Amino acid sequence: MISNRQLCIGLSLNATWNKGDGWRDPDSGVEQTGTIDYYIHWAKIAEKFKLDFLFRADYLYISPQMLGDSSNFGSPDPTLFFAAIARETNRIGLVTTISTTFNPPYVVARQLQSLHWLSNGRAGWNIVTSIEGADNFGNSPMPSPEERYAKAMEFTEVVCKLWESFPDEAIVIDRKSGLFSDKDKVTAINHSGEFFNVKGPLTLPSHPSGSIPLFQAGASDIGRNFSSSVADAIFAAMPDLESGVELRNDLRRRALEHGRDPNAIKVLPGLYFFLGDTYEEALELHKAAHSHLTLERRHASLQSVMGLDLTGYPLDQRVIAEMLPDPSQAVRSRTHAELLRSFITKYQPTVEEILDRPEVVGSAHWVSVGTVETVMNDIIERLEAGAIDGFMALPGGSEKSMEIFFEQLIPKLVERGMFRSEYEGATLRDHLGIS
Repeated sequence: MISNRQLCIGLSLNATWNKGDGWRDPDSGVEQTGTIDYYIHWAKIAEKFKLDFLFRADYLYISPQMLGDSSNFGSPDPTLFFAAIARETNRIGLVTTISTTFNPPYVVARQLQSLHWLSNGRAGWNIVTSIEGADNFGNSPMPSPEERYAKAMEFTEVVCKLWESFPDEAIVIDRKSGLFSDKDKVTAINHSGEFFNVKGPLTLPSHPSGSIPLFQAGASDIGRNFSSSVADAIFAAMPDLESGVELRNDLRRRALEHGRDPNAIKVLPGLYFFLGDTYEEALELHKAAHSHLTLERRHASLQSVMGLDLTGYPLDQRVIAEMLPDPSQAVRSRTHAELLRSFITKYQPTVEEILDRPEVVGSAHWVSVGTVETVMNDIIERLEAGAIDGFMALPGGSEKSMEIFFEQLIPKLVERGMFRSEYEGATLRDHLGIS
């Protein structure tokens, strides 16, 4: 029996549909991906179909793999990006990404509250600690994950204090008495911590809709602890159903240990889908999206992700737990490394199977390939198993795949009672059910 829980659905506005060789299609629209009008077009469509929010990831560096044969070469500042979209939309949430490793909290608090006002209560903050980019900020080498997360925890605390330092209630606008604002309600925070010393208060009041929802991602132990303590929604890496059930249960348990209501957090994995009119069409889209990755690049990616060197091994050689590198060594992504480590330990896959893994070819997300019925059944299965509260839509393969998602898949979810047919509120907090 299908759960009566409503899905929370966001759309990534990073052009995942042009990943790999997708941009080589003359009809891909890749020439337009540098223009804000292109994204406003898709933002309006997402709002038309009542999605909860739009999302934009951010990159503070350019690696060699982002250049050459890839259209994924860079990114505008997502907060400025959403400021433009805010003026062209009315209801849909706008979740920007800002790093706690390379920015001052006062500036971030001000930027986010400004976006909250510009969008009339629709801003959200995806908190990231960054895994690369230190060289661009004169802060090389990268701090350890432990230090980055400790800093993120204090950073988030400071930002929230600054939002509270100038409450909306401080604005009086009493023309008779001549009192515009109550200065006694605007207070300094005088924060003094391990990483930051910030006096405050903020230079603008909080929005009357309430505080800005917090989003976070991270499947490592330290990442789970952080996200379960502060986030309203968690972007999760869960390539299979079993890992999704385990992750959601663990996050809810940790939230309870932090004194939070487990139902107050939403676990939203990325759903990297390839939709076609037939299964064969969708499969070709998936194949084309990764065909540019040579064997050498896959091996290099595996070494970067988890420090495992399988070059020279036959493709049909099985890899066992004893072949895994020291788990304490520095890797590019601890989250992806732990997902791969678990997969190898559990299944003893071949070298070829490992090199085809999402974590290696560029995505640790849940991948679904097929027709509308195929992808919808995947969603229902994970919802009923308790693995998800919704998902982040990552369209793959082509714009047609995204069009099928909106015009066919979303209406079917509405018919099944799993998604809204109309917005019930006007703010991101409304959409997420935050009281």
